[in-house]
Amino acid sequence: MPDIMEITEGGTKLIVPFEHSKNGPGKRTASVFFNEQMAFNRDVSVMFLRALENEITVADAMTATGSRATRIANEVPNAKEVVANDMNPASMYFINANIELNRLVNCRASNKDLNVLFSEEAFDYVDIDPFGSPAHFIQPAIRGCRKKGILAITATDTAPLAGAHRAKCERRYRSRPIRGPMCHEMGLRILMCSIAKELAKFDRGMEPMLSFYSDHYFRTYVRVTEGAQNADRTLSKLVYVKYDPNTLERSYSSEYDSEHKYGPFWGGSLHSSAHLSRMDPSSTAMEKKCDKMLRTWKNELDAVPFIYDISELSSFLKISPPPIDDFVNALNGIGNASRTHVSPASFKTDLDLKDIISAYKAMPR
Repeated sequence: MPDIMEITEGGTKLIVPFEHSKNGPGKRTASVFFNEQMAFNRDVSVMFLRALENEITVADAMTATGSRATRIANEVPNAKEVVANDMNPASMYFINANIELNRLVNCRASNKDLNVLFSEEAFDYVDIDPFGSPAHFIQPAIRGCRKKGILAITATDTAPLAGAHRAKCERRYRSRPIRGPMCHEMGLRILMCSIAKELAKFDRGMEPMLSFYSDHYFRTYVRVTEGAQNADRTLSKLVYVKYDPNTLERSYSSEYDSEHKYGPFWGGSLHSSAHLSRMDPSSTAMEKKCDKMLRTWKNELDAVPFIYDISELSSFLKISPPPIDDFVNALNGIGNASRTHVSPASFKTDLDLKDIISAYKAMPR
């Protein structure tokens, strides 16, 4: 028997490897991977699924210890059946132990390559949370997703997506990333763009329900839509971006050109406000963080693809920064603005750059 320990996360008891990751993206310290810091990620899955109105079948296709699958089966009342799948035989001990520990009758272990699983079964909700890039797993996840089902996909290869390794991002996602203050939101939008393009190959489109950057990863939940028209409508929302760090100018275009050379990116919404309104952070493992992030997502300007940073403006204008809440309030006096979830120093606004600069200069200091 492996060295193990029991923890409680949310409303669920979990058997996990004694040696496991507690911070950051995590390292493989045991034959089965578990990262405590991903408790928030698992909390969001629970909140998200509890807000759905129908019973669902769930596939956690790369479940490792079964922590996410077990929590969904135990904490989501509308989870009719949960398949906790991992191709690593060593995972089966932990998955079965966690099913037994929580006395679950709606969760079963599966020891298959996910390509095999999704060739045999389809689900209302498919979750892909790999160690690294999800690029190789998006297509099989789509095949395993029922009509009008939901794909939930995590990417922990944040360095390529955020532009630190441009060539790797272009190889994996066929998109040119952006460095600078926009890098994390645009990295998220590259992931979403990649999913949109893969769905279109199957004459399917997508409607984002929740998408975010946190800690060391990107995460998106999208509702799959059916038919060539929905696929075309989804592809029409992909954009190329111009960003000049010397002038702070940003713009986007539906076509690639010499100025709009970054991308393509997903240019549509990140969230469904209706679904966010139904999400409840109660009884999650990190309830305070869940509540704070949920309020931020609800208030964030969703349709504005560009992000600005207080330090970026201060460096450009050689002016000390005002409190960000005061500046966002000032911008709301002349247009629309909001804080963002990707950084405590970033904001979004629909104002032109000249108006942003004028308002920044006018702030009391």
